[in-house]
Amino acid sequence: MPRPDRIQYEHAFYHVMNRGRARQKIFHEPEYYEDFLVTLEESHTRFDAVVHAYCLMGNHYHLLIETPRANLDRIMRHINGVYTQRYNRRKGTDGPLFRGRYKSILIDEDAYLLEVGRYIHRNPAEVKGANNDVLATHRWSSYPAYINKAPAPSWLVRERTYQMLAHKNRFAGYRDFVLQGNGVEADEFYSKGNTGSIFGDKSFRLSIQAEKEIQKVSGDLGSVLSERPEIAKIVEAVAAVFGTDTHTITCKRMGRPQPNLPRQMAMYCSQQLGDHSLKDIATYFSLTNAGSVSPAIQVIKSKLKAGQCAEELSQLEKRLGIIK
Repeated sequence: MPRPDRIQYEHAFYHVMNRGRARQKIFHEPEYYEDFLVTLEESHTRFDAVVHAYCLMGNHYHLLIETPRANLDRIMRHINGVYTQRYNRRKGTDGPLFRGRYKSILIDEDAYLLEVGRYIHRNPAEVKGANNDVLATHRWSSYPAYINKAPAPSWLVRERTYQMLAHKNRFAGYRDFVLQGNGVEADEFYSKGNTGSIFGDKSFRLSIQAEKEIQKVSGDLGSVLSERPEIAKIVEAVAAVFGTDTHTITCKRMGRPQPNLPRQMAMYCSQQLGDHSLKDIATYFSLTNAGSVSPAIQVIKSKLKAGQCAEELSQLEKRLGIIK
C-alpha cells in the first residue's frame, strides 16, 4: 500500500505520535526519557522545530510540533533515528525500535490547537485505572510546566496556547481546561480506528487539498523549503571553517589512510545536515562503496559526544543557513 502524501508547509502544526514495535516499551528508566528529551531539544536547535506540547508514555509518545521551515520529515527522522541509536546503546540492543513510520495529523491551529494539546496532556489519565490526579505528577509531559508545577524546558513554547485560552490566570486556566476532559470533537476524531491525517473543518481541509495541488505543480514545495544543502556547498563551508581547500576534502588519498578531520566532518554534515544518502556521499568523496562513509561519520559523532568539534559544527550550521 503506498504511503499517503504528507503535506508540509511553513508554520504547519502537527500532532505526531509513534509507538514501539509490537507495543514494546521504548522508555524503561528515567535515563531513557531524558535521552528522548535531549533528542527533542536537538530537533529544535538544529531544525527549528517548535515544540508546543509533549507526553512520553511507556511504549509511545505524543508531540505537538510546529514547523517554520516545512521540514517535518527531517525533524522526525532525527527524533526517531537518533533516539533509536541512543536506546540501543543504552540497552545493549540493535535494530529498529519503532513500529514503523511515525503518524502525523495536520492541525487546523485556529480551531483545534487547544483541543490537541489537551488530548496530548491527558494521555496519562486515559490509562486504565488512572484519573486526573496523575497529570500534575507525570514527569515526562509538558503539562506540569503548563500549570507551573515544574520548570519549563527552554525550547518548550507555551505562549500560543495561553493566548488562545485567554484566561486571566494562565496556569489555573489551563489546569481547569485540561481537567474538564477532552472535547466532543476531539473524542470523536481520536476514537476512529484509523485516525485521519487532517484535524480541521471543511474549509481547512479544502485549503490543504489546494496546497497539495500547488506542491505537485511546483515540484514538491516541502523539499524546496527544507533548505537541504548540496554536498558541494557543504564541502565549501567545511573548507572555509577548517582553512583548507575542497580538493583535500573530496579526494581520496592513496596509500595508508591518514586522519583527515575536514573530510570526515564534510561526510558527517552531508548526512546529518544535508540528509544525503550514504551512496551519494560515497560517490562524491571518491569511495568505492557506501559502507566506507560510516566510519568517518562515527568519528565525528564520537568527537561531538566527547565535547569536541562542537564549535566547528556550529560555524558550519550558520554558514549553511541551518541556524541563524
